[in-house]
Amino acid sequence: MSFGIKDAIDILVVATLMFYTYRMMKESGTINIFYGVLAFIVAWVVMSEILDMRLIGTIMDMFVNIGLIIIVILFQDQIKRFLVEIGSHKRWQWVNIFKRDSAGETQEKKWILPVVYACMNMSKSKTGALIVIQQKMLLDDYEHTGDIIDANINSRLIENIFFKNSPLHDGAMIIAGERITSAGCILPVSHDTNLPRNLGLRHRSALGIAQATDAVAIVVSEETGNISMAYRGKLYQKLSNTSLENRLSEICQ
Repeated sequence: MSFGIKDAIDILVVATLMFYTYRMMKESGTINIFYGVLAFIVAWVVMSEILDMRLIGTIMDMFVNIGLIIIVILFQDQIKRFLVEIGSHKRWQWVNIFKRDSAGETQEKKWILPVVYACMNMSKSKTGALIVIQQKMLLDDYEHTGDIIDANINSRLIENIFFKNSPLHDGAMIIAGERITSAGCILPVSHDTNLPRNLGLRHRSALGIAQATDAVAIVVSEETGNISMAYRGKLYQKLSNTSLENRLSEICQ
């Protein structure tokens, strides 16, 4: 048996797909499922291809066909995020490089300072808040779970929405297209067992939306006043105002 260029490309493609699948499921908190699926595939290859066990190989073939459909149904949000990341990767940005100008880039980040300023004030007063900033993936399904606002981004408006006596302060605010689109929204809750027990529902919801989509979620703790940010399945805690501004400037380009 000869080993050619096609075989090397085949192995490289499979390894790349496995790596991205591993990273996607690790960020979504479902890494144990990845290990289980990987163990099943290894057992399937050994029994059907190496040991040539036809009966059990046929049965496992049927499980593989059904399992692919089940995986697509269960992880449709993660698969959508994976495809969006491929289409919006930095290596494709050169296509639009000639359409950008410095004025456009400056205007693009004007909303960051009002958000940071509002988080700073809410941190001082220990006002709980959860702000989600849409990236490439649309958040329409989550927007419809709350009340439509459709207003310009303003620090006072943000603080008023999360004021303790406000009917919308318990939900999440969603920012999309440089506007506050909705508030009082319901987000998916992360079931990551590695999260500290002292973190409440806001932090788990922030991590949940960061695992399901490519959005950025900012949390202001009602107990401590600490500012946290969730992005790409990771939670960054105790951020200063400068750190929050720098991270948002880097991510939201």
